[in-house]
Amino acid sequence: MQANKGWVAFGYAAIGCAALGAALAVAAPIGPGAPEDLVELVTPKDNPTTDAKVALGKKLYEDTRLSSDNTVACKTCHDPDKGFTDRLPTSKGVGGQTGKRNAPTVLSALFLDTQFLDGRAPNLEAQAKLPILNPIEMGMKSPEEVVAKLKGIPEYVDAFQKVFGREINYDDLGRAIAAFERTVLSSDAPIDRFLAGDDKALTPAQRRGWSLFNGKARCNTCHGFNASYPLFSDNKFHNIGIAARNKNFSDMALRAEKIVRAGDLDQIDELALNSEFSDLGRFLVTQNKAQIGAFKTNHLRDIALTSPYMHNGELKTLWDVVDHYNKGGIPNPFLDGGIQRLGLSEDQISDLVELLGGAFTSSRFAADGKAELERQRKLAASNRPERDTDAAMGKTMGRGDAPLDPDLSQKDPAFIGGRAPKY
Repeated sequence: MQANKGWVAFGYAAIGCAALGAALAVAAPIGPGAPEDLVELVTPKDNPTTDAKVALGKKLYEDTRLSSDNTVACKTCHDPDKGFTDRLPTSKGVGGQTGKRNAPTVLSALFLDTQFLDGRAPNLEAQAKLPILNPIEMGMKSPEEVVAKLKGIPEYVDAFQKVFGREINYDDLGRAIAAFERTVLSSDAPIDRFLAGDDKALTPAQRRGWSLFNGKARCNTCHGFNASYPLFSDNKFHNIGIAARNKNFSDMALRAEKIVRAGDLDQIDELALNSEFSDLGRFLVTQNKAQIGAFKTNHLRDIALTSPYMHNGELKTLWDVVDHYNKGGIPNPFLDGGIQRLGLSEDQISDLVELLGGAFTSSRFAADGKAELERQRKLAASNRPERDTDAAMGKTMGRGDAPLDPDLSQKDPAFIGGRAPKY
Protein backbone atom coordinates (compact mmCIF):
# COMPACT_ATOMS: atom_id res chain seq x y z
CA MET A 1 0.00 0.00 0.00
CA GLN A 2 1.34 3.41 -0.88
CA ALA A 3 0.59 6.08 1.69
CA ASN A 4 0.02 9.65 0.56
CA LYS A 5 0.59 12.93 2.38
CA GLY A 6 -2.70 12.90 4.22
CA TRP A 7 -4.86 10.74 6.43
CA VAL A 8 -7.31 9.85 3.66
CA ALA A 9 -5.16 7.02 2.36
CA PHE A 10 -3.02 6.54 5.43
CA GLY A 11 -2.62 2.88 6.24
CA TYR A 12 -0.23 0.69 8.13
CA ALA A 13 2.66 0.95 5.69
CA ALA A 14 4.33 3.63 7.79
CA ILE A 15 3.64 1.78 11.04
CA GLY A 16 4.21 -1.81 10.03
CA CYS A 17 1.12 -3.15 11.77
CA ALA A 18 -1.86 -4.69 10.01
CA ALA A 19 -4.02 -4.33 13.13
CA LEU A 20 -3.43 -0.59 13.25
CA GLY A 21 -3.99 -0.36 9.51
CA ALA A 22 -7.31 -2.14 9.93
CA ALA A 23 -8.28 0.22 12.72
CA LEU A 24 -7.43 3.21 10.58
CA ALA A 25 -9.44 1.75 7.72
CA VAL A 26 -12.46 1.34 9.99
CA ALA A 27 -12.02 4.59 11.85
CA ALA A 28 -10.97 6.38 8.67
CA PRO A 29 -8.79 9.48 8.63
CA ILE A 30 -8.26 11.92 11.44
CA GLY A 31 -8.17 15.23 9.68
CA PRO A 32 -7.25 14.93 6.01
CA GLY A 33 -3.89 16.53 5.52
CA ALA A 34 -2.30 15.51 8.82
CA PRO A 35 1.22 14.11 8.46
CA GLU A 36 1.26 10.41 7.67
CA ASP A 37 3.83 9.67 10.39
CA LEU A 38 1.76 11.21 13.20
CA VAL A 39 0.80 7.89 14.79
CA GLU A 40 4.37 6.67 14.55
CA LEU A 41 5.59 9.81 16.30
CA VAL A 42 3.33 9.28 19.31
CA THR A 43 4.12 5.56 19.63
CA PRO A 44 6.94 4.90 22.13
CA LYS A 45 10.04 3.36 20.60
CA ASP A 46 10.14 0.79 23.41
CA ASN A 47 6.57 -0.35 22.72
CA PRO A 48 6.11 -0.74 18.96
CA THR A 49 2.64 -1.73 17.77
CA THR A 50 2.31 -5.29 16.45
CA ASP A 51 -0.68 -7.45 15.56
CA ALA A 52 -0.04 -9.97 18.33
CA LYS A 53 0.46 -7.25 20.95
CA VAL A 54 -2.75 -5.47 19.93
CA ALA A 55 -4.67 -8.77 20.11
CA LEU A 56 -3.28 -9.46 23.58
CA GLY A 57 -4.06 -5.92 24.69
CA LYS A 58 -7.63 -6.18 23.44
CA LYS A 59 -8.13 -9.42 25.33
CA LEU A 60 -6.79 -7.87 28.55
CA TYR A 61 -8.90 -4.74 27.98
CA GLU A 62 -12.06 -6.86 27.89
CA ASP A 63 -11.17 -9.33 30.68
CA THR A 64 -13.01 -8.89 33.99
CA ARG A 65 -10.52 -11.28 35.61
CA LEU A 66 -8.16 -8.33 35.98
CA SER A 67 -10.40 -7.12 38.82
CA SER A 68 -10.50 -8.44 42.36
CA ASP A 69 -14.05 -9.81 42.12
CA ASN A 70 -13.99 -10.68 38.39
CA THR A 71 -16.71 -8.14 37.55
CA VAL A 72 -14.87 -5.11 36.13
CA ALA A 73 -12.72 -4.73 33.03
CA CYS A 74 -11.25 -1.71 31.26
CA LYS A 75 -14.17 -2.10 28.87
CA THR A 76 -16.67 -1.68 31.73
CA CYS A 77 -15.96 2.06 31.98
CA HIS A 78 -14.69 2.51 28.42
CA ASP A 79 -17.28 0.61 26.38
CA PRO A 80 -16.85 0.66 22.57
CA ASP A 81 -20.65 0.70 22.26
CA LYS A 82 -20.82 3.93 24.29
CA GLY A 83 -18.11 5.97 22.65
CA PHE A 84 -15.49 4.18 24.79
CA THR A 85 -17.00 5.69 27.95
CA ASP A 86 -19.77 4.39 30.24
CA ARG A 87 -22.16 7.38 29.96
CA LEU A 88 -22.40 7.62 33.73
CA PRO A 89 -21.66 10.79 35.70
CA THR A 90 -18.92 8.96 37.60
CA SER A 91 -17.83 5.38 37.05
CA LYS A 92 -18.60 2.29 39.11
CA GLY A 93 -16.00 -0.24 40.17
CA VAL A 94 -15.73 -3.43 42.19
CA GLY A 95 -18.37 -4.01 44.82
CA GLY A 96 -20.60 -1.36 43.27
CA GLN A 97 -18.34 1.44 44.51
CA THR A 98 -18.65 4.78 42.72
CA GLY A 99 -15.71 7.09 42.13
CA LYS A 100 -15.64 10.87 41.83
CA ARG A 101 -14.44 11.19 38.24
CA ASN A 102 -16.17 10.83 34.89
CA ALA A 103 -14.60 8.25 32.58
CA PRO A 104 -12.87 10.03 29.66
CA THR A 105 -13.13 8.38 26.28
CA VAL A 106 -10.30 6.18 25.02
CA LEU A 107 -10.96 7.42 21.48
CA SER A 108 -7.80 9.02 20.10
CA ALA A 109 -6.18 9.02 23.55
CA LEU A 110 -2.90 8.17 21.82
CA PHE A 111 -2.59 11.84 20.83
CA LEU A 112 -2.93 13.22 24.37
CA ASP A 113 0.21 14.56 26.05
CA THR A 114 -0.85 13.07 29.39
CA GLN A 115 -3.58 10.67 30.51
CA PHE A 116 -6.52 11.09 32.92
CA LEU A 117 -8.39 14.35 33.35
CA ASP A 118 -5.72 15.67 35.72
CA GLY A 119 -2.82 14.37 33.62
CA ARG A 120 -1.44 12.22 36.42
CA ALA A 121 -0.22 9.48 34.05
CA PRO A 122 2.48 10.44 31.54
CA ASN A 123 1.43 7.94 28.87
CA LEU A 124 -0.99 5.14 27.98
CA GLU A 125 1.33 2.50 29.43
CA ALA A 126 1.14 4.11 32.88
CA GLN A 127 -2.57 4.85 32.53
CA ALA A 128 -3.42 1.23 31.76
CA LYS A 129 -1.90 -0.04 35.02
CA LEU A 130 -3.38 2.36 37.57
CA PRO A 131 -7.11 1.43 37.47
CA ILE A 132 -6.31 -2.24 38.07
CA LEU A 133 -4.80 -1.36 41.46
CA ASN A 134 -7.22 1.39 42.45
CA PRO A 135 -9.33 0.08 45.35
CA ILE A 136 -12.61 1.42 43.98
CA GLU A 137 -12.01 0.63 40.31
CA MET A 138 -10.65 -2.89 39.80
CA GLY A 139 -9.40 -3.47 43.31
CA MET A 140 -6.35 -5.68 42.87
CA LYS A 141 -3.93 -5.36 45.79
CA SER A 142 -0.57 -5.25 44.02
CA PRO A 143 1.19 -5.82 40.70
CA GLU A 144 2.42 -9.14 42.08
CA GLU A 145 -1.15 -10.27 42.75
CA VAL A 146 -2.16 -9.38 39.18
CA VAL A 147 0.80 -11.21 37.68
CA ALA A 148 0.15 -14.29 39.82
CA LYS A 149 -3.47 -14.36 38.69
CA LEU A 150 -2.52 -14.08 35.02
CA LYS A 151 0.12 -16.78 35.38
CA GLY A 152 -2.70 -19.11 36.43
CA ILE A 153 -4.34 -18.64 33.02
CA PRO A 154 -2.45 -20.72 30.41
CA GLU A 155 -3.59 -18.67 27.43
CA TYR A 156 -1.97 -15.57 28.92
CA VAL A 157 1.23 -17.40 29.77
CA ASP A 158 1.56 -18.41 26.11
CA ALA A 159 0.49 -15.02 24.73
CA PHE A 160 2.92 -12.95 26.82
CA GLN A 161 5.75 -15.29 25.91
CA LYS A 162 4.87 -14.97 22.22
CA VAL A 163 4.53 -11.18 22.26
CA PHE A 164 7.33 -10.17 24.63
CA GLY A 165 9.58 -13.21 24.74
CA ARG A 166 9.46 -13.41 28.53
CA GLU A 167 7.30 -14.30 31.48
CA ILE A 168 4.29 -12.18 32.40
CA ASN A 169 5.14 -8.98 34.23
CA TYR A 170 3.08 -5.93 35.15
CA ASP A 171 4.86 -3.47 32.88
CA ASP A 172 4.24 -5.67 29.84
CA LEU A 173 0.55 -5.84 30.79
CA GLY A 174 0.49 -2.04 30.54
CA ARG A 175 2.36 -2.13 27.24
CA ALA A 176 -0.14 -4.57 25.71
CA ILE A 177 -3.25 -2.63 26.75
CA ALA A 178 -1.65 0.62 25.57
CA ALA A 179 -0.87 -0.94 22.19
CA PHE A 180 -4.54 -1.84 21.76
CA GLU A 181 -5.69 1.62 22.88
CA ARG A 182 -3.49 3.22 20.21
CA THR A 183 -5.65 1.55 17.56
CA VAL A 184 -8.83 3.18 18.92
CA LEU A 185 -9.25 6.20 16.68
CA SER A 186 -12.00 8.77 16.23
CA SER A 187 -12.02 10.26 12.78
CA ASP A 188 -13.59 11.11 9.42
CA ALA A 189 -16.12 13.55 10.79
CA PRO A 190 -17.95 16.20 8.73
CA ILE A 191 -15.64 18.83 10.22
CA ASP A 192 -12.67 16.98 8.70
CA ARG A 193 -14.27 16.95 5.27
CA PHE A 194 -15.09 20.64 5.60
CA LEU A 195 -11.55 21.51 6.63
CA ALA A 196 -10.28 19.50 3.67
CA GLY A 197 -12.31 21.64 1.26
CA ASP A 198 -15.79 20.13 1.08
CA ASP A 199 -17.99 23.21 1.47
CA LYS A 200 -21.13 21.06 1.68
CA ALA A 201 -19.91 18.90 4.55
CA LEU A 202 -21.60 21.11 7.16
CA THR A 203 -25.26 22.04 7.41
CA PRO A 204 -26.23 25.74 7.43
CA ALA A 205 -26.66 25.62 11.23
CA GLN A 206 -23.26 23.96 11.64
CA ARG A 207 -21.66 26.57 9.40
CA ARG A 208 -23.06 29.32 11.61
CA GLY A 209 -21.86 27.31 14.60
CA TRP A 210 -18.36 27.15 13.15
CA SER A 211 -18.34 30.93 12.86
CA LEU A 212 -19.31 31.19 16.52
CA PHE A 213 -16.78 28.51 17.47
CA ASN A 214 -13.97 30.59 15.99
CA GLY A 215 -15.44 33.93 17.01
CA LYS A 216 -17.97 35.05 19.56
CA ALA A 217 -18.17 31.73 21.46
CA ARG A 218 -14.35 31.65 21.73
CA CYS A 219 -14.26 27.84 21.64
CA ASN A 220 -11.08 27.82 19.56
CA THR A 221 -9.21 29.45 22.44
CA CYS A 222 -8.85 25.97 23.95
CA HIS A 223 -10.30 23.76 21.22
CA GLY A 224 -8.53 25.04 18.12
CA PHE A 225 -7.58 22.73 15.26
CA ASN A 226 -4.03 21.97 14.24
CA ALA A 227 -3.38 19.52 11.44
CA SER A 228 -0.50 17.93 13.34
CA TYR A 229 -2.50 17.85 16.56
CA PRO A 230 -5.99 16.98 15.36
CA LEU A 231 -8.04 16.65 18.56
CA PHE A 232 -9.56 20.13 18.96
CA SER A 233 -7.93 20.44 22.38
CA ASP A 234 -5.00 22.46 23.65
CA ASN A 235 -4.07 19.54 25.94
CA LYS A 236 -3.73 22.04 28.79
CA PHE A 237 -5.43 22.34 32.17
CA HIS A 238 -7.99 25.00 33.07
CA ASN A 239 -10.19 25.94 36.01
CA ILE A 240 -13.56 26.70 34.38
CA GLY A 241 -15.50 26.70 37.63
CA ILE A 242 -17.16 23.30 37.50
CA ALA A 243 -15.21 22.07 40.52
CA ALA A 244 -15.95 25.23 42.49
CA ARG A 245 -19.56 24.71 43.56
CA ASN A 246 -19.73 25.11 47.34
CA LYS A 247 -15.97 24.51 47.69
CA ASN A 248 -13.35 26.33 49.72
CA PHE A 249 -10.43 25.66 47.39
CA SER A 250 -7.85 27.43 49.51
CA ASP A 251 -8.66 25.38 52.59
CA MET A 252 -8.76 22.15 50.57
CA ALA A 253 -5.38 22.88 49.01
CA LEU A 254 -3.75 23.60 52.38
CA ARG A 255 -5.00 20.32 53.78
CA ALA A 256 -4.04 18.40 50.65
CA GLU A 257 -0.49 19.77 50.75
CA LYS A 258 0.02 17.99 54.07
CA ILE A 259 -1.16 14.67 52.64
CA VAL A 260 -0.05 14.41 49.03
CA ARG A 261 3.29 12.74 48.43
CA ALA A 262 4.73 14.40 45.34
CA GLY A 263 5.26 11.94 42.51
CA ASP A 264 3.39 9.06 44.19
CA LEU A 265 1.07 8.11 41.34
CA ASP A 266 -0.69 5.37 43.31
CA GLN A 267 -1.59 7.78 46.11
CA ILE A 268 -2.64 10.56 43.74
CA ASP A 269 -4.73 8.06 41.78
CA GLU A 270 -6.59 7.04 44.92
CA LEU A 271 -7.09 10.62 46.12
CA ALA A 272 -8.41 11.62 42.69
CA LEU A 273 -11.13 8.99 42.64
CA ASN A 274 -12.07 8.51 46.25
CA SER A 275 -11.46 11.56 48.40
CA GLU A 276 -12.70 15.03 49.22
CA PHE A 277 -9.72 16.38 47.31
CA SER A 278 -10.85 15.11 43.90
CA ASP A 279 -12.03 18.54 42.78
CA LEU A 280 -8.55 20.01 43.24
CA GLY A 281 -7.72 18.46 39.88
CA ARG A 282 -4.27 19.13 38.46
CA PHE A 283 -3.10 20.58 41.79
CA LEU A 284 -2.94 17.06 43.23
CA VAL A 285 -0.34 16.20 40.59
CA THR A 286 1.74 19.38 40.55
CA GLN A 287 0.94 21.07 43.90
CA ASN A 288 1.00 24.30 41.89
CA LYS A 289 -1.61 26.64 43.37
CA ALA A 290 -2.24 28.15 39.95
CA GLN A 291 -3.71 24.77 38.93
CA ILE A 292 -6.21 24.38 41.76
CA GLY A 293 -9.47 23.10 40.29
CA ALA A 294 -7.93 22.77 36.82
CA PHE A 295 -8.72 19.85 34.53
CA LYS A 296 -7.59 18.89 31.05
CA THR A 297 -9.39 20.36 28.05
CA ASN A 298 -11.44 17.48 26.68
CA HIS A 299 -11.05 16.90 22.97
CA LEU A 300 -14.17 17.37 20.86
CA ARG A 301 -14.07 14.35 18.57
CA ASP A 302 -17.28 12.32 18.99
CA ILE A 303 -18.28 14.61 21.85
CA ALA A 304 -21.96 13.77 21.30
CA LEU A 305 -21.23 10.17 22.33
CA THR A 306 -19.47 10.89 25.59
CA SER A 307 -22.08 12.49 27.82
CA PRO A 308 -22.35 13.43 30.63
CA TYR A 309 -19.64 16.05 30.59
CA MET A 310 -16.88 17.54 32.75
CA HIS A 311 -14.61 15.81 35.25
CA ASN A 312 -17.50 14.89 37.53
CA GLY A 313 -20.16 14.26 34.89
CA GLU A 314 -22.14 17.19 36.24
CA LEU A 315 -23.35 18.53 32.88
CA LYS A 316 -25.83 16.19 31.21
CA THR A 317 -26.12 17.72 27.75
CA LEU A 318 -24.22 19.83 25.27
CA TRP A 319 -26.76 22.57 25.98
CA ASP A 320 -25.60 22.49 29.61
CA VAL A 321 -21.99 22.79 28.46
CA VAL A 322 -22.68 25.81 26.26
CA ASP A 323 -24.89 27.39 28.95
CA HIS A 324 -22.05 27.01 31.45
CA TYR A 325 -19.59 28.87 29.25
CA ASN A 326 -22.20 31.37 28.08
CA LYS A 327 -22.68 32.70 31.62
CA GLY A 328 -18.92 32.89 32.21
CA GLY A 329 -18.41 29.71 34.21
CA ILE A 330 -18.63 29.69 38.00
CA PRO A 331 -16.58 32.46 39.65
CA ASN A 332 -13.89 31.32 42.07
CA PRO A 333 -10.44 32.61 43.08
CA PHE A 334 -8.69 30.28 40.64
CA LEU A 335 -10.98 30.70 37.60
CA ASP A 336 -9.05 30.67 34.33
CA GLY A 337 -8.61 34.21 33.04
CA GLY A 338 -10.01 33.26 29.67
CA ILE A 339 -13.43 32.40 31.07
CA GLN A 340 -15.91 35.24 30.57
CA ARG A 341 -19.55 35.59 29.62
CA LEU A 342 -20.28 35.07 25.92
CA GLY A 343 -23.66 36.70 25.45
CA LEU A 344 -24.91 34.03 23.05
CA SER A 345 -28.57 34.12 22.06
CA GLU A 346 -30.73 31.01 22.09
CA ASP A 347 -30.40 30.71 18.31
CA GLN A 348 -26.63 30.95 18.59
CA ILE A 349 -26.55 28.33 21.34
CA SER A 350 -28.60 26.05 19.08
CA ASP A 351 -26.21 26.54 16.15
CA LEU A 352 -23.18 25.85 18.34
CA VAL A 353 -24.72 22.66 19.70
CA GLU A 354 -25.55 21.52 16.16
CA LEU A 355 -21.89 21.95 15.30
CA LEU A 356 -20.56 20.15 18.37
CA GLY A 357 -23.15 17.40 18.33
CA GLY A 358 -23.00 16.61 14.62
CA ALA A 359 -19.96 17.97 12.83
CA PHE A 360 -17.47 16.35 15.21
CA THR A 361 -19.05 12.88 15.08
CA SER A 362 -17.03 10.38 13.03
CA SER A 363 -18.68 8.40 10.27
CA ARG A 364 -18.40 5.08 12.10
CA PHE A 365 -20.54 6.48 14.96
CA ALA A 366 -22.87 8.69 12.92
CA ALA A 367 -26.09 6.84 13.76
CA ASP A 368 -25.30 6.58 17.46
CA GLY A 369 -24.24 10.22 17.58
CA LYS A 370 -27.47 11.36 15.97
CA ALA A 371 -29.56 9.31 18.40
CA GLU A 372 -27.62 10.60 21.40
CA LEU A 373 -27.96 14.22 20.28
CA GLU A 374 -31.72 13.78 19.93
CA ARG A 375 -31.87 12.27 23.43
CA GLN A 376 -30.02 15.28 24.78
CA ARG A 377 -32.27 17.63 22.82
CA LYS A 378 -35.38 16.20 24.48
CA LEU A 379 -33.76 16.45 27.91
CA ALA A 380 -32.65 20.03 27.33
CA ALA A 381 -36.12 21.03 26.16
CA SER A 382 -37.40 20.68 29.71
CA ASN A 383 -34.25 20.96 31.80
CA ARG A 384 -31.52 23.59 31.37
CA PRO A 385 -30.06 23.94 34.89
CA GLU A 386 -26.97 25.85 33.75
CA ARG A 387 -28.83 28.52 31.81
CA ASP A 388 -28.42 31.98 33.31
CA THR A 389 -29.52 34.53 30.74
CA ASP A 390 -28.95 37.50 33.05
CA ALA A 391 -25.31 36.54 33.61
CA ALA A 392 -24.76 35.74 29.92
CA MET A 393 -26.20 39.07 28.81
CA GLY A 394 -24.32 41.17 31.34
CA LYS A 395 -27.09 41.89 33.81
CA THR A 396 -25.01 40.26 36.54
CA MET A 397 -21.82 42.08 37.41
CA GLY A 398 -18.34 40.59 37.25
CA ARG A 399 -18.69 38.25 34.26
CA GLY A 400 -16.65 40.31 31.77
CA ASP A 401 -17.56 41.79 28.40
CA ALA A 402 -19.16 39.59 25.75
CA PRO A 403 -17.56 39.44 22.30
CA LEU A 404 -19.35 41.07 19.37
CA ASP A 405 -21.81 39.27 17.15
CA PRO A 406 -20.36 38.22 13.79
CA ASP A 407 -21.61 40.09 10.72
CA LEU A 408 -23.26 37.37 8.67
CA SER A 409 -24.54 39.73 6.00
CA GLN A 410 -21.28 40.13 4.12
CA LYS A 411 -19.66 36.73 4.35
CA ASP A 412 -20.46 33.05 4.49
CA PRO A 413 -20.60 32.37 8.27
CA ALA A 414 -18.53 29.21 7.91
CA PHE A 415 -15.49 31.25 6.93
CA ILE A 416 -15.70 33.89 9.65
CA GLY A 417 -12.88 33.22 12.06
CA GLY A 418 -10.75 31.42 9.52
CA ARG A 419 -10.40 27.94 8.15
CA ALA A 420 -7.62 25.42 8.53
CA PRO A 421 -5.18 25.46 5.59
CA LYS A 422 -5.21 22.69 3.02
CA TYR A 423 -2.20 20.42 2.72
